[in-house]
Amino acid sequence: MWTPPALPYWRLAGFYFFYFAALGGWLPYWGLLLADEGFDAAAIGLLSAILMATKVVAPNLWGALAARTGRPLALIRLGSLCALLCFMGVFVRRDFLWLVAVIAAYSFFWNGVLPQFEVVTLAHLRQHFRYYSLIRLWGSIGFILAVWLLGLWFAHHALQTLPAIIALLLLGMWLISLSLTEVPVGRSAAPAGEFWQILRRPGVVSFFVASGLLQFSHGPYYAFYSIYLADEGFGPLLIGSLWSLGVVAEVVLFTVMHRILNRWNLRQLLLASLLLSALRWWLIARYGGAVSVLAFAQLLHAASFGSSHAVAIEFVRRYFAGGHQGQGQALYSGFSFGAGGAIGALASGLMWAEHASATFEMAAAACVLAAALAWWRLRGVPVELTVRQYGR
Repeated sequence: MWTPPALPYWRLAGFYFFYFAALGGWLPYWGLLLADEGFDAAAIGLLSAILMATKVVAPNLWGALAARTGRPLALIRLGSLCALLCFMGVFVRRDFLWLVAVIAAYSFFWNGVLPQFEVVTLAHLRQHFRYYSLIRLWGSIGFILAVWLLGLWFAHHALQTLPAIIALLLLGMWLISLSLTEVPVGRSAAPAGEFWQILRRPGVVSFFVASGLLQFSHGPYYAFYSIYLADEGFGPLLIGSLWSLGVVAEVVLFTVMHRILNRWNLRQLLLASLLLSALRWWLIARYGGAVSVLAFAQLLHAASFGSSHAVAIEFVRRYFAGGHQGQGQALYSGFSFGAGGAIGALASGLMWAEHASATFEMAAAACVLAAALAWWRLRGVPVELTVRQYGR
């Protein structure tokens, strides 16, 4: 496997592995655990939304701190430890209000670390930024293994063991962060003014709005996909296998994404990602009981997350230079995964009891709207440049 000289490849990859393995325990099975403990759809939607909503505040706050200090790794270590300690609150009790407080505190720190770790990874890569996907794919591998192995586990063990497993994965994430060394990423002495100038450039706001709509469409998926499958009669192993299949497709894409970025411009890739995402949600809405169709829809995760995320990382790298990269990553995370995902989860929680399949049709419509926005507003702006044309 190719690695640039002096790159701490396995340590960077290990952090992504544990971070997304924890997510692989949370996304498919947390909703099932809540349903097993008697929470209704509205409560599950709200508790799922909190994890996403803190991305609106936490990454931007941590991005501003990193921009001023130039020490993102110190913040990553602090956030990883605090996330672990806050998550331990789930072992105290699990009534609704207590879980609201615990998830809000835990996710405030957990959501703050990933955008800064993206900055650290890109700083290590330097001019080899195109190979970001070869490191990031280990996050996908961690997610796949967690989802599949937990599917096997929960076929024979109680869902109540899930919090202990997630806590162990968070511990691994923190320990990996201690093994890395700080790299210079640049400071911004007066970040606010320059940052707002970047946002006024053509196409920047429209890109983030399209990204927000895409993550809005993932709200029903993250909050209720496992419950949707369970209602269709699928067991934990099949549910875990379908989740894993989607991320396998993402991994395959990440291994060749650096080549795709050399062939296609970002606008083309974004439009393709959005339209294929719309197809994915429509298929899930219409064919929820057909395993073969659901399997094909899961392969489209390569578009709805894989290529769209790689495009966003490259977009932020181009537009938010120097000390603003952390803030750019935070804005992307907060506006898309945070605000978009949280609103999508809340909306799906309100709709689910009466219109389960319609929530995925709503998701498909959001992607079509995002594609129309990207087609209209991103014509002729610098995202037309491929990586090779843009230079290294």
